[in-house]
Amino acid sequence: MAEIVILLAIKKIGIALASRAADHVSVHFAKYKTQLLELQGSMGRVARELRIMHDVLCHMDIRNCNSQVYDGWLEEVRKVAHVMEDMVDEYLYLVGQKHDTGSCFYLKKGFRKQSSLLSMNQIAVKVKEIEKDLTHLSETKTRWVPMINNGDSGSTNYIVKRSQDLAKISRSLDEEDLVGVDKNREKLEQWLAGDDFGHSVIALLGMGGLGKTALAANVYKKAREKFQCHAWISVSQTYSREDVLKNISKELFKDNVSVLSKTPAMDITCLEETMKSFLEQQKYLIILDDVWTPETFDDLSRVLTNNDKGSRIIMTTREGHVAALASPGHILTLAPLPEDKACDLFCKKAFPRDTDHECPVELKPLSEQIVNKCKGLPLVIVLVGSLLCVREKTVEEWRRINDQLSWELNNNSSLFPEDYLLKRKQLVRLWIAEGFIEGRGDSTLEEVAEGYLKELIDRNMLQLVERNNFGRMKRFRMHDILRELAVDLCQKNCFGVIYEDKCGGSLQMDGRRLVMHRVKKDIHQSFSSMHHLRTVIILDGCMPSFTLLPLLCKKSRYMAVLELSGLPIEKLPDAIGDLFNLRHLCLRDTKVKVLPKSVEKLSNLLTLDLHGSDIHELPSGIGKLKKLRHLFAEKTIDPDWREIQCCSGMCIPKGLGNLTNLQTLQALEAQDESVRHLWELTQVRSLRLWNVKGNYCGRIGESLVRMRYLSCLDVNASAENEVLLLNVYLPSLQKLYLRGRLAEGAFDESPLFQAVGGQNLHVLNLSLSQLREDPLPSLSRLSNLTRLQFTRAYNGEQLTFRTGWFPKLKILVLRDMPNLNRLEIHKGAMASLERLVLANLSGMMEVPPGIEFLMPLQRLVFQEITNDFLTLLRECSAIQGAHAVYSLRY
Repeated sequence: MAEIVILLAIKKIGIALASRAADHVSVHFAKYKTQLLELQGSMGRVARELRIMHDVLCHMDIRNCNSQVYDGWLEEVRKVAHVMEDMVDEYLYLVGQKHDTGSCFYLKKGFRKQSSLLSMNQIAVKVKEIEKDLTHLSETKTRWVPMINNGDSGSTNYIVKRSQDLAKISRSLDEEDLVGVDKNREKLEQWLAGDDFGHSVIALLGMGGLGKTALAANVYKKAREKFQCHAWISVSQTYSREDVLKNISKELFKDNVSVLSKTPAMDITCLEETMKSFLEQQKYLIILDDVWTPETFDDLSRVLTNNDKGSRIIMTTREGHVAALASPGHILTLAPLPEDKACDLFCKKAFPRDTDHECPVELKPLSEQIVNKCKGLPLVIVLVGSLLCVREKTVEEWRRINDQLSWELNNNSSLFPEDYLLKRKQLVRLWIAEGFIEGRGDSTLEEVAEGYLKELIDRNMLQLVERNNFGRMKRFRMHDILRELAVDLCQKNCFGVIYEDKCGGSLQMDGRRLVMHRVKKDIHQSFSSMHHLRTVIILDGCMPSFTLLPLLCKKSRYMAVLELSGLPIEKLPDAIGDLFNLRHLCLRDTKVKVLPKSVEKLSNLLTLDLHGSDIHELPSGIGKLKKLRHLFAEKTIDPDWREIQCCSGMCIPKGLGNLTNLQTLQALEAQDESVRHLWELTQVRSLRLWNVKGNYCGRIGESLVRMRYLSCLDVNASAENEVLLLNVYLPSLQKLYLRGRLAEGAFDESPLFQAVGGQNLHVLNLSLSQLREDPLPSLSRLSNLTRLQFTRAYNGEQLTFRTGWFPKLKILVLRDMPNLNRLEIHKGAMASLERLVLANLSGMMEVPPGIEFLMPLQRLVFQEITNDFLTLLRECSAIQGAHAVYSLRY
């Protein structure tokens, strides 16, 4: 993680040097040009030294990770990098540079005041000191750090050896250690024993510790004799093509002394040809254990030829994009053991001498705690169970071991708590605010960050918990074991700390990031220092007050992230405007009523979240926040969302047209001034408008056409008699919410609802539409819909879903339509439906005909129904056994 700290410092220096401040100094202040040139020269030299240090750190021997000498040296490097980052931020602030836009410095009028010059001198002196510190650190490393590397094997060999050692542990697991793998083992055996003479590649996919290697080894031992030749190779993350090929040759030619004696002298090309010629004539089985990259497999596949003799290759991997190289339908994804299987495996290892492997009653509570910490990972369960097997079976001994296993969790809490559900959009915005994301080509920062998230999921470092309606990742969590590794890195590198009620006392703020979790009292007196803080995140908002905020605004000048959701804050201090580096300000669900005028000075702000606060109007200077990308400003009035005025947006009196970098605008009160400038927001991806009048629709439509990236549109009328008429073509639109009256024939006239215009539409939500004709025949053209919801949308008596309509629909919600008395479903309609919600349909007195064609649904919900209708439902054989939920009308 120290490498990341260095990279952030290098990036900041690059921003400072890119604009060439000295070139823009006016003639009247030419005497300061020399000072600026000298300072920039020092910054450049520091950047070069840090870049070399970064490259060295990336190649340092992995054995140094637990070396006290190495850790001490690395600690000093980190401190210097942090100080340099602070100095660059001070420099950027003093010269008034527009961060990250590439525009020139505002130096043509000279420095603002003499105190700034003094500060500039101080920065120059500090950067000179940093130069000296880095030189000294380089000399120190040369003198002392190499002394800890005097083994006779290189780092690569060491890593390979450690990987092989871990693989041997997995391969040596007993048959009884393979619990809960019967189906996967049976499938794997079938693939190996199949009559297909083609060449098959099988992938075992899953995070570390799930037993991929153990399962492969178990099947390999039984199946290898059915092949003419076989080999098991541990590849590892540090991959050497030559070493792997030589290891394969040793196993393949172990009975051929003549060939085996010649292989050490062969070059790589000759070795490949020899192996390829041999394997072309053989039915072979090759295990490639722990493959990390597609390139590794591609390298080896040139030798592992397709010879139409029924040969098989099994590879184990943590990487989804590696597993994708397997033959179609030949990927086995391993999951953690369920609780009962995990307990069985643990007891087998902890109590092997007992016939029934029964855990003593007095140890059961501790056993359950220990097993829970293993999180269903078979390898971890086996290792921990084997450890306890040789320990005393007493409550005291087991409690001591349990406490040791919990030490990291209790003392080094990570920035997000255990099992915390991470949200994609929230995490992406935080990464960008921290400066962790750099642009790539035409991709936005958000798109690049989302690519990183997908990569972490593909590598099994994050567990995907939920996808949205059209398959996009939405929520995920970090596995506890990986989290504890991250915790250790955060602690060692002062990346961040957590503060909880149980911490008590004064918190020493070495960390640059602070997360407060489950804090139920004010913490003003708990901090000894905070001037280096760059991020403060409140996770649960249960503090009765937050008097720390004014002090943070005054002392933490480098603050980049303030996430204060749910706090009882009523007023922001004017000093908030002095946080020149602030990029993320979240006041969601707070009691703040007014933003201070000083907010207009936050020129680097990227995200402003006021959702659920008491703020109704933004200050007139909001248009100065030209970097703003995400603005959330909406207040819920009717939580049931049944009235036309159920929410309100934010009034922006003037300056909206200056916010040309906005990607998210939720939500805007439609007024003459704001609607007039809406066309200038061409980068918007998600837009929500409230209190829209019918005569605004033409101008709004003209603006929407210019938003070529718009994927989510939510338009809400100002009154029930206002007609929403949007005859526009929006090819990128994926989600559409219309709340208000629609003209009859709108679905046939508007390109939004045509097969071509709505080809990417996945979610459609219509409310208060006052439709008299059945809209389904027209809407059935939207074949990619995955969610369809009507709320007070249709005044007719019958809806019919015909065969073949809405083939990808997963969720259907029909709500608050009292005239609807018949819902008919034909066989083959909504073939993918998973959830059906029927709520407050008072006119419906029969079970929907054809509902049996939708079974089995994952969820069937009937809300606000009469007792008579409930009786009909319970007597209906078509929905017997369905996961149904009922609620009565009161």
